[in-house]
Amino acid sequence: MERVLWRDHRGWGALHTVVCAGGAAVLGSAAAHAVRRSPAASVALTAAATWSVVGGTSLAREATAIGRALEAGDVEAARARLPHLCGRDPQALDADGIARAVVESVAENTSDAVVGALVWGAVAGVPGLLGFRAVNTLDAMVGHKSPRYRHYGWASARLDDLAGWPGARLTAVLTTVAGGAPRGAVRAWRADAAQHPSPNAGPVEASFAGALGVRLGGTLSYGGRVEHRPVLNGAAGRAVRAGSGDIDRAVRLSRRVGWLALGVCAGARLLARRAAAKNPGVTKGRTS
Repeated sequence: MERVLWRDHRGWGALHTVVCAGGAAVLGSAAAHAVRRSPAASVALTAAATWSVVGGTSLAREATAIGRALEAGDVEAARARLPHLCGRDPQALDADGIARAVVESVAENTSDAVVGALVWGAVAGVPGLLGFRAVNTLDAMVGHKSPRYRHYGWASARLDDLAGWPGARLTAVLTTVAGGAPRGAVRAWRADAAQHPSPNAGPVEASFAGALGVRLGGTLSYGGRVEHRPVLNGAAGRAVRAGSGDIDRAVRLSRRVGWLALGVCAGARLLARRAAAKNPGVTKGRTS
């Protein structure tokens, strides 16, 4: 689609977003409609869609592999593996920089690849699952601040910010519950999240930093440019820079948050369906 549609213009980029993300949601809606009369087929479709869009297992696997390489002192292997997880320039990072990048990516992707998808699955079922994953993937593909995508990727980036907003806040809330240091997570979230350039990564990364008792943020190299991001949880006197030993802790926290999100979203979906069954519709019109 990009080869066909690309122009250095926001309108053409918006069309790209509508075709790709809208197509995924329409496909999900058509599939759900096709199996609506079979409860077993509907459950199977929902399970398949959830399995295809939720990336918690691969997130944990990639982060753990990098952590193992760092613990073994093999920084080059960790650098080679880092692009599997995030888009930062691995050659510009030392061992501590790689560890920090991994922890931040685990935090952000807990929202993007797990909780956000579950939230939209609870809201809109299979179309919500597929549509959210398409939007989030489009942001990773064209939502960059680069000469090629500054205009063309604008719509994808802004739609991803909007779609990711509820999942990011739920992730931050669940992190305060599951992290073992609720006061630290809330304090970092309130103090530092707004300083982050991303409206959704800020609350998630800040709450993870507070829950884990580490400092995140700072200078990074991404997409050929250097960014100086604010330090998250820097006001905590005991907080230290994230290291290789914090990767496993971040992965375990991510898993706990994911399971909690699954329970919350499945429960919300069930309650909504029960409420709809009790109130199937409102009678239109009144007899005189």
